[in-house]
Amino acid sequence: MADIAPALKTPTDLARNDVKSVADALNSALADCYALYFKTKNFHWHVSGPHFRDYHLLMDDQATQILAVTDDIAERVRKTGNVTLRSIGDVSRRQTIKDNDKEFVPPAEMLAELREDNLKLVESFRVVKDAADDAKDNATSGIVDEWTDQAEERAWFLFEASRKG
Repeated sequence: MADIAPALKTPTDLARNDVKSVADALNSALADCYALYFKTKNFHWHVSGPHFRDYHLLMDDQATQILAVTDDIAERVRKTGNVTLRSIGDVSRRQTIKDNDKEFVPPAEMLAELREDNLKLVESFRVVKDAADDAKDNATSGIVDEWTDQAEERAWFLFEASRKG
C-alpha cells in the first residue's frame, strides 16, 4: 500500500477549495510554459538560414524568459498549500501547447508557431487570472499580469521578426 502524504499545512487565509482551482489553473499554465520552453529551445537549436543569428539569439532570450517564469508559477502553487508538477509525464498530461517533433521546420514556420503558442499561453494565463480573481487571491492575480505581458511581448517580437520587407 502506498504511503499517503499528509496534507500541506502552508498558512493561507484563502479558502482551500478556491485555491485548489487556482493551483489547477497554475499547473496547467506551468505545463504549457515547459512545453513552450522546450519547443523554443528546439527551434533555437535547429534554426537555419540567412537570419540564423537573429533568430537564434531571439529564441534563446525568449527561452530564458519562459524558464524563469516556471519557478515563479510553481512557487505560487506551493505558497497556497498545493502541489505542483513532478515529472515530464505530468507536464505531458497537462500541456495544451503541442510539441513539434519534425526533423526540419522552416524558420518562418518556427516564428509563426512560437507566436501562436505564446498567444495560447496568454489564454492559459487569463484562465489563471479569472480563477485568482474568483478566489480573491490578489497575489496570484497581480503576478499573472506580468507573465501575460511577457508572453504578449514575445508574440509581438516573433510577429515583427517574421514580417517581410
